Amino acid sequence: MTAYTLFTQLQRHRLLGGMMILLLALQPGCKKTDGYNTIISTDKTKPGVVTNIKVANFSGGAYITYSLPESKNILYVQAQYKINDKASRQSKSSYYSDSITVGGFAKSQDYQVVLWTVSRAEVRSDSVVVTVHPDTPAYMKVGRTVKMANDFGGVHIMAVNKEHAPVGVITISPDARNKWQIVSQNYSDQDTIQFSLRGYDTVLRKFGVYVTDKWGNISDTVFQDILPIFEAQMSKSKFQPYVLGTDVATGFGWILQNIWDGNTGSPGYHTAQPIQPLVWPAVITFDMGQDAKLSRYTIWNRGIDGSGNWLWQAGAPLTWVLWGRTTTPVDETMPTADNLPPVGGTTPGGWINLGTFVLPDKPSKLPNPQYTNEDLAFWNAGFSYNFDLALPRVRYMRFECLENVSQTNNFFNIAEMTFWGDPR
Repeated sequence: MTAYTLFTQLQRHRLLGGMMILLLALQPGCKKTDGYNTIISTDKTKPGVVTNIKVANFSGGAYITYSLPESKNILYVQAQYKINDKASRQSKSSYYSDSITVGGFAKSQDYQVVLWTVSRAEVRSDSVVVTVHPDTPAYMKVGRTVKMANDFGGVHIMAVNKEHAPVGVITISPDARNKWQIVSQNYSDQDTIQFSLRGYDTVLRKFGVYVTDKWGNISDTVFQDILPIFEAQMSKSKFQPYVLGTDVATGFGWILQNIWDGNTGSPGYHTAQPIQPLVWPAVITFDMGQDAKLSRYTIWNRGIDGSGNWLWQAGAPLTWVLWGRTTTPVDETMPTADNLPPVGGTTPGGWINLGTFVLPDKPSKLPNPQYTNEDLAFWNAGFSYNFDLALPRVRYMRFECLENVSQTNNFFNIAEMTFWGDPR
């Protein structure tokens, strides 16, 4: 066991201090009523206790069912329990339910839950102690799947969250004084969690990752030495159009050079609309001016400009493929979505499939043209994608639009693209 694996619970709690946020979760529970404290009674009679208790354990919690005593004066059932060595929780269930849910337990072990019935005069019954034994909590399951790998400019972190539980994946790394500090807090309820941390020099650096939940429970920390791979932004001053015979025609004066002019707003690049004669999927080709092992890119789409609101509308690419090569480009009709070679595979003409990409959904899920400030900020920041680390170096690029957002599939537009990689 290394010194790093002795990283204590106390240290992790200190790192966690001040950063814990409420993670949204749907907690299975009991039927709701008008409230627990709205009805007042002068009847001070002690209510009876719950009986016929049964327990059904689940990941990190348990459902407790019971029979209520014969009394119309009961307002709710209350449960009191400790979820770990320090924290206690309280749950309530109305008179109209025959069950109560307890959760947030740190481990899969026996816990004591104390149950009371409470009258409308806020008089508690005698206590009844129930033993629950929750299954392994989700944060702990996710923590066991954490993996780290070298990435361009930093580290790539992956974890599996089969239960779609809301968890926080927290990354730590030593500062200049060799003190561990939180460098990233990634919150997710997705089944597959993966993200990259970048901006680090190409020198060996230690990273640690642990998983937390909304109750403050934290997993063991996984440590690894990571050697970031060199990464630099590709110089846009070297980019040039490389128009091939099957490339789509340009429209409205929005020329190809606008994709790398540094302006993420309008004007960008725009195909003819509609493309005539219609050839779809539509393709454009350009030369980056030097070959590189690409690491990632960001794409910006037409947003809000003088002519209107284009967020998640009109000609923004919905799905697309990027192709690359280092040898002199060969013109060919590119494969459709149903006939793509695998990532890293090539077309008959030698174009390498660098990946198929999809436009993210609108955060608010509002129908067009409605949007929130969060939607607008998300759109204006551009959408970033990683390239597979196994891909070879490329210089010439083809952008193939498979679908546009409007689903007309007879034109598309792009505001700006920025690429990163190792051109050395």
